[in-house]
Amino acid sequence: MARADGLPMRPAPTRDGRATRARRPAGRPWLAWGLVIVGALVLVSPLYFTFVFATQNRAAIFDTPPPLWFGDAAGSNLRLLQERLPFWRNLGMSLYVASMTTALNLLLCSLAGYAFAIYEFRFKRALFAIVLGSMMLPAFLHMIPSFMVMDALGWIDEPRALYVPAAASALGIFLMRQYIGSAIPPDLIDAARIDGCGEFRIFWSIVLPLLTPALGTLGLITFIASWNNFVAPLVVMRSAEHYTLPLALRSMQAPNNTEWGALMMGSAIAMLPLLVAYLFSARRLVAGLTSGAVRG
Repeated sequence: MARADGLPMRPAPTRDGRATRARRPAGRPWLAWGLVIVGALVLVSPLYFTFVFATQNRAAIFDTPPPLWFGDAAGSNLRLLQERLPFWRNLGMSLYVASMTTALNLLLCSLAGYAFAIYEFRFKRALFAIVLGSMMLPAFLHMIPSFMVMDALGWIDEPRALYVPAAASALGIFLMRQYIGSAIPPDLIDAARIDGCGEFRIFWSIVLPLLTPALGTLGLITFIASWNNFVAPLVVMRSAEHYTLPLALRSMQAPNNTEWGALMMGSAIAMLPLLVAYLFSARRLVAGLTSGAVRG
C-alpha cells in the first residue's frame, strides 16, 4: 500500500519500537506436514506390502483384509523361488549388466559432454540437436533395428547386447554438457593448457574429479534404469540363465498357477540393491541436480 504522496506505508511501531508484521495462521505448518506425511505413507505402502507379502503364502496374500504384518513363510517362498528359477544367477546377471551400463555411461557421457561444452567444432549445434532429438523418440521404435544389429553381430543371448547399445545415453550427454558448461570455468582449462597438460590429461586429472556430483546423479539414474529394464532383455535374451531379474520374475507368472509369495520374495530381493544405492547417493543426487542452477 502507498500513501497519498506516493510513498510506501511502513508498519506501525509497537511500544518496544519494533514494527508489527502480519502473522501467519498457526495451523498452516501442521496442515502442510500432515499432507507430506500422508503422501509419504501412500508412496511407501507398495514397498512395505511387497516385503510383507514376501513372507506370506499364496492363500494369505489374497485374504480379506490382506495381512498387515510379516508372516512365517519367507523360507518356503525363497526355496520355491530357487526351484522355479536360477534366481541367484539372474541376480548376478542383473548386477553385471547394470554395473557395466553405468560404468560405460559415466565414461562416455562425460567425454561427450566435455567435448560439447569446451570445444568448438563444425556441426556442433547440429550434432547436439540430434542428441536432444533422440530423447524424444519412443523406446519401442528402435526395438526391431536393435534386434537386427545384435543378430548381425552374433550377440543374441549375450549380456553385451544389453550394455553396449546403452553405453552412451542422450540424457547423460545432456546432463554432463550442462554441468560442465556451468560448473567448470574455462580459465581453469586454459591454465592447464599453458602448464603443458594434454587434452586427455586435462579431462582425466582436472575436469573429471570436479564432476563428482553430476557423475553420482547420472550413475544412480543409469543404474536404476538398467536394473528395471524389461524390454531389451525380452528382445535379445533366449535362455533362462541369461535372464535379468525383471524378465525372470515375469516368467514365473502363469494364468492359473502363479506362486505369488515366491514372486513377491523375488521382487523384494530385487529392490534391495536399489534401496542401498539410493541411500548412499541420495545427497549426491540432489547436489548434482541443483548444482549450477544458480550462478553467483
